[in-house]
Amino acid sequence: MAAWVGLTLIVGAGWLGTLDHQVLTAMSGVWSESLHPAFQLIAELGGVEVTSILMLGLLIFLLRGGYGADAWVVLAFIGAVLLGAFYKLTLYHPGPPRNIAHKDGPSLTDFLTGAPNLNSFPSGHMVRTVVAYGLIAFVIHRLALWRLARALAIPIAVVLVVIQAFDRLYLDAHWESDIIGGVLLGAIALLSATVWLDRPRRTDN
Repeated sequence: MAAWVGLTLIVGAGWLGTLDHQVLTAMSGVWSESLHPAFQLIAELGGVEVTSILMLGLLIFLLRGGYGADAWVVLAFIGAVLLGAFYKLTLYHPGPPRNIAHKDGPSLTDFLTGAPNLNSFPSGHMVRTVVAYGLIAFVIHRLALWRLARALAIPIAVVLVVIQAFDRLYLDAHWESDIIGGVLLGAIALLSATVWLDRPRRTDN
């Protein structure tokens, strides 16, 4: 939490502007048109549509499995997304210029990002990716009957987060400070969710 507050203050003060532009310049140098469709597809994995469907699936799974109280954990995803949107509306931090950023994957959020100076902190893709895939990995790790699934769940989630972070930078859709902010906010929500799932259980006598 302290790291999130500190980063927010630093970003708001504009102290990471130089580093942001340096990273953007470096990533622009590795751009390849042939890889653009693949990275657009990766972007979809962190889009509001895919992650919302995954969270709905998790909600249904927990309810049908008799984990009614645990199903409330989906609120962590909703809360993180709403808080991220709040920061985008209130913290002045315009994203990379539109003439530099490459076309992202199609999303409903396109209707909300038409303004040329839209604030970009934190990265919504990163918030959603960390919470959605982190929660699913946690549940699989705890409940899956297949040992291999339990062993691979968390590493796969970590790989997805790393790939999504690189995708945001590769498409020049976000500054690196946006990526870090999205990871931090998502991690706070994910930690809160796992604390809820790990709460002491009442046993019936």
